[in-house]
Amino acid sequence: MSGTVENHPDRFALANELHARPFPELEAPCRAVFVAIKQPVNAADRDRAADIVHLKALLDRYGAAHPAPDANHHSVALGRGTLKWEQHTEFVTYTIFADGVADIPFGGQVQDILPQDWLADAPGKVLTSCLVRVEAFDTDDQVQAMISDDMPDWFVAESLAISSVIDNCATIASDFRIDEAGHVRFAVFARNGTGQRRLGRIVQRLLEIETYKSMSMLTLPVARRVSGKVADLDRNLSAVVQHMAETDGDDVSSLDKLLQISEEIEFLSSSSAFRFGAAGAYEAIVNQRISVLREERINGRQTFAEFMMRRYDPAMRTCRSARERLLDLSSRAERASNLLRTRVDVASSLQNAEVLRRMDDRAALQLRLQETVEGLSVVAISYYAVNLAGNLLTPLGDRIGLSKGLVLALLTLPVVALVWFMVRRIRNRISKREAETAE
Repeated sequence: MSGTVENHPDRFALANELHARPFPELEAPCRAVFVAIKQPVNAADRDRAADIVHLKALLDRYGAAHPAPDANHHSVALGRGTLKWEQHTEFVTYTIFADGVADIPFGGQVQDILPQDWLADAPGKVLTSCLVRVEAFDTDDQVQAMISDDMPDWFVAESLAISSVIDNCATIASDFRIDEAGHVRFAVFARNGTGQRRLGRIVQRLLEIETYKSMSMLTLPVARRVSGKVADLDRNLSAVVQHMAETDGDDVSSLDKLLQISEEIEFLSSSSAFRFGAAGAYEAIVNQRISVLREERINGRQTFAEFMMRRYDPAMRTCRSARERLLDLSSRAERASNLLRTRVDVASSLQNAEVLRRMDDRAALQLRLQETVEGLSVVAISYYAVNLAGNLLTPLGDRIGLSKGLVLALLTLPVVALVWFMVRRIRNRISKREAETAE
């Protein structure tokens, strides 16, 4: 783009990401081997450099080109086939595509390209592995013959799912079972004339269905563990709430129990949140990949969508139910804690009000005592002041004929009034200063 406006630093990288993983171009007959490898724990935070090192070890055995630095996908010719490597958030996948099909269906000759000792050194464990056999046909009768003759030997009839896809350009079949060699099998019968890219999309989507199905199913054991723990915590929470309803005291002990339950719920939520969130995302991908195949039923047989509805959806509903129960339990524990805290706050407020009332009573008593002391102080000060003044004025009273007793009598009232006025003024000044300090 001409001009002075600069491109966003991620513009080209983000645009290229949309085209980074093209579908393979396949022509029937052909076959494929697929392996997905995942670390059992903390796969999202794994050392991704180890994945690259493992890939390069395979490429070096065949003298193939290495991926670009920081690449998360790579395609290259490898032995008798073509390797497609992809690095995902939690796993890496290796797919080998090769022309032609083996004389023995699903014999696994192509998988020999992936050496066993190399697989044993993988930085993770095999999540799933698949064998795909792609054959060509001209007429629907040929497909029916393949279904009748080959399917009983290749798949378990009770689990077999078969459908015509993408406007009847191909027929797909699988039982989603792991065979004796440890692989899930897929059969694809492609009508002659089907485009290479279209056939590649069909095969790629089948592999993605199996991969993301397996990834989402990893949440099922977590969901079962969470459900069992939630049931225990639910009983404990109900017991605490019942105790709260039946008694008015011992709120502090109940609050401690609620806090302990809340801590366990929070730990359970934080430790399972990623797995539950990933399950929802992977389930959506599985359903979307099946949807775009545009399946049509063949002779009343179950389709892939029906197989997933019967076998896969219940597991996902279990996961969603466990997550919802956990969220509901968390909300209930929070409401119970808030209610109990309110009760504790109200009780504390009543206690504080009682303390303040007692403080007011004591303050009033102190005020009365202070007034009493003040009165006594006026009397005591006045007594000494009258005596002092009497001693000073008695000689003068003798000269004018006033006795000492009369002088003291005449001094008493003025001295008492003066002392009272001075004490009152001092107390008012102190009270004013305290008020100013409080402000």
